[in-house]
Amino acid sequence: MLLNKHMWRHQIGALSDLRRCIAVDLLAHGDTEIAAAQDVSVTANAKMLKEVLDALHIDQVDLIGNDSGGGICQIFAALNPDRVRTLTLTNCDTHDNWPPEAFKPFVEMVAAGGLSKTLNAMLGDKSIYRSPGALGPAYEHPEAVRDEDIEIYLRPHLRNEQRTHDLERFVGAFDNRHTLAIEPQLRQLKAPTLIVWATDDVYFPVKWAHWLAEAIPGAKPPVELSGARLFFPEERADALNQLLRGHWAG
Repeated sequence: MLLNKHMWRHQIGALSDLRRCIAVDLLAHGDTEIAAAQDVSVTANAKMLKEVLDALHIDQVDLIGNDSGGGICQIFAALNPDRVRTLTLTNCDTHDNWPPEAFKPFVEMVAAGGLSKTLNAMLGDKSIYRSPGALGPAYEHPEAVRDEDIEIYLRPHLRNEQRTHDLERFVGAFDNRHTLAIEPQLRQLKAPTLIVWATDDVYFPVKWAHWLAEAIPGAKPPVELSGARLFFPEERADALNQLLRGHWAG
């Protein structure tokens, strides 16, 4: 949510000797351009991932997701188990925990028509992005987030009015019925699954890591990163990369 493929730059840089690494901008994010009335729900995003793999002639993937992307990965894996060689889930939308309680003020702000003003404010004063009332709680060290990274994340959402409206529709489409619907298939997923969870995440408590580990037959016990927060793939890239190497080698 709000971020894009740039979030995975440390994984792409460190793991490309082991795998072909592809980071995909979701619908209504980054450089992905869509039609004005196109479905942007998480299930539509999961279908989009399948279409990307088909277009690239890729049969199986080691799938990784974070935040909204983790919910999308669960849907993709549940609907396309034969395409998933391994699955890795970090703090993310799970079962009926979305939108998370701590994120509901943002959802309400978007519904009230304040998204464009909020995005412009965060870009005009990057300290707003890092503040406790915005994206600060998603980071262990929000003060260390670079201005240029904030620009890369947020600027595409203001490229034109439609891009802002696309993001409004993405937020408006939040509905946990999508993840509830695939629970039966998720409980049959045999793909080796690594669950890595930040313990200090205000959006996705650790209990959801254990829910996933219980639900997915192929899952290992969760790995908990003490003190980490939602966007730890950026902040604790070395720790995650080491875990991914071990997961894939296994």
